[in-house]
Amino acid sequence: MLLILDLDETLVYSTTTLLDRAGDFRVAEYVVYQRPGLEHFLRFVARDFETAIWSSSSSGYAQEIISHIFPNPSSLLFVWTRERCTRRFDPETRESYWVKDLKKVKRLGFKLEQTLIVDDSPEKLERNYGNHIRVDPYDGRQYDNELSALTAYLSRIKETPNVRILDKRDWKSQVGAA
Repeated sequence: MLLILDLDETLVYSTTTLLDRAGDFRVAEYVVYQRPGLEHFLRFVARDFETAIWSSSSSGYAQEIISHIFPNPSSLLFVWTRERCTRRFDPETRESYWVKDLKKVKRLGFKLEQTLIVDDSPEKLERNYGNHIRVDPYDGRQYDNELSALTAYLSRIKETPNVRILDKRDWKSQVGAA
């Protein structure tokens, strides 16, 4: 199964303002905080999934984050950034946003029935909600159990032949983390 992970507010939180503690590392002007449980989560997904990154950030920024958080970045199947996203405009809010269209993944030969994408932004997966596991946005909190709960959930569904038919909207309650 292919597991695609977002970076910002999913695995890390980057800010130009220092929080109440030191960050884990810096990237340019940003102080970066790793989500609690990140190392354990990444070991788990490396063992049980084909893993990739798809971020709507710039390529240089994403590569720098990846070099800090992944013990073996070359194990990632691909790293896609903003240039692989589709820009959309919301006439109601009058703002632009980025969409991650999984038909680009399908063109590489991956079956969407066996593809999951973990992201904090539902609008980015508006075309592929059946593949989306939405996590709460990470804002640098020191105490956060999202990745621990996600590990438990992914352990339960990793053998599912078609992940698109699973109702993932209330996934935390399925592992007692709601």
